[in-house]
This record gives sequence, C-alpha cells and structure tokens, in this order.
Amino acid sequence: MQRLLCTIGFTGKTAEEFFTLLSNAGVQQVIDIRQNRSGQLSGFSKHPDLSFFLKKIAGIEYVHEPLLAPPPELLKTYRRAKDWTSYETEFLTAMKERHVPASLDTSWWSPKISLLCSEPGPEKCHRRLVADLLAGYWREQGEAVEIRHLVSPRRKPMSARRKSAGAAP
Repeated sequence: MQRLLCTIGFTGKTAEEFFTLLSNAGVQQVIDIRQNRSGQLSGFSKHPDLSFFLKKIAGIEYVHEPLLAPPPELLKTYRRAKDWTSYETEFLTAMKERHVPASLDTSWWSPKISLLCSEPGPEKCHRRLVADLLAGYWREQGEAVEIRHLVSPRRKPMSARRKSAGAAP
C-alpha cells in the first residue's frame, strides 16, 4: 500500500490556510493526537467543531487518537524546562511503554492521513516523532510511506530551514 502521512499544527494558521493545506495534500482523514482538544486557544480546531468543519469544508474524516498524545506530566515538564532533547527521549519511551505503533490498529485509517497537533511547525512537536514511528513501522510491513509536513506558506519547510542554518537535511 502507498501511504501519505502528513502532519499539521493549527497554531499560526488561519482557518483558510489550515483547510487549504489539508485539501491540497489530498488528506482523507485527520488523526488528532492532541492531549487537550477543547482548549480555549484552539479556535477553529476545538472539539467538537473541528470534526464538523473538516467534513463540511473539505470532506475529511476526523479521528481522535489519545494513545498518541504525550503524557500530561511530560508536557508540563517540557513547557517549564523547554528541554526538547529530554522531551523527545521521554516521549519515545512513553510510546515504547504503550507499545506504539504495534498496539495501534491503523487498518481502518485511510491511506492519506494527517496527524494533528497545535505547534505551527514539526521541528519541536510530538507529531513529527509519531510520524517517524508510524512510517518506520509501516515500511517494515512492506508499505511505501511519504511523510509530508504541512506548514503555512509563510514558513519555510523544515528542510529549507536546516539548509539555511547549515545543518544536514
């Protein structure tokens, strides 16, 4: 199977940008991997409104998958310490303890999905880590997977920022 695995965050995007990015990528299903999907700052992406907007505006199905959200205490620690390296290590440990991705039934997911979180870009967001875990697992199963991070047109793609900063892609 050929899979398209996108990631998107709602912060820093207008509703028009958000829904256009998803539509233009051909996303069929949004998998919400946020810990808190009804926060006051979530705007158009607040539950249950997002499910309605996705279906009505773009014909996209909405799924919430809390197993892929960071543990609450880990998120609190990261927000206080801002130590991405520790957060990444602890998040991947939590996923391993939850037996993700092996314990996750993705057989009913469509072949063109987008993982949803709040961060504007994927660089310091758990959705990138989840995308890498899922893609690796599916590739081990013999599936072809393309990862695409959907960012606002005003932001440079992650690979372009790395190159301009002199880092390896």
